[in-house]
Amino acid sequence: MRKAKPKKRVILPDPKFGDVKVSKFVNHLMYDGKKSISYSIFYNALEIVAVKMQSEEKPALQIWKEALDKITPQVEVKSRRIGGATFQVPTEIRPDRKESVSMKNMILFARKRGGKTMADKLAAEIQDAYNEQGGAFKRKEDMHRMAEANRAFAHFRF
Repeated sequence: MRKAKPKKRVILPDPKFGDVKVSKFVNHLMYDGKKSISYSIFYNALEIVAVKMQSEEKPALQIWKEALDKITPQVEVKSRRIGGATFQVPTEIRPDRKESVSMKNMILFARKRGGKTMADKLAAEIQDAYNEQGGAFKRKEDMHRMAEANRAFAHFRF
C-alpha cells in the first residue's frame, strides 16, 4: 500500500456500565450525531429486557452480550472475479468486523420490526437473538449456509 494505515480511533467507555462495546453499539445506533438519544434508547431497551426476562438469573447487559455473541457470524462470502467468472469465496471475518457486523444486523432488524418505540423493538430483537431466533440470527445462519455451499471455492481465498 502507498499510504500508511490510518490510526484506530479510541472509543471511550459508556457512562453507565463503563463498557466500550456498549459505546460502539450506541455509535452504530446513532442518527445525525444524537448520541444522548441513542444512549437513552439503548438503556431503556436493557431495562425492558431486564423486566421481561426476570426468569434468567443474569443482568440485562450480560443477556445483551450473549445475544450479540449468538448472532455473530464466523465466515462470510466475498465475490471474487477469476477468469471472467465471479465466485462467492468463503472467508473468515476479522474479530473487529465480526463485532461490527453483528451490531449492525441487530440494529437493522430491530428497525424493521413492528413496535411502538425503538427501545421496544431493540429489546424484542435482543430477546430473540438470545433465544436464537429472529431476523439477525437468521441472517447469521444464512451467511454460514452460503459459506458452506461455496466451500468448494475456498482455494480462491486471497
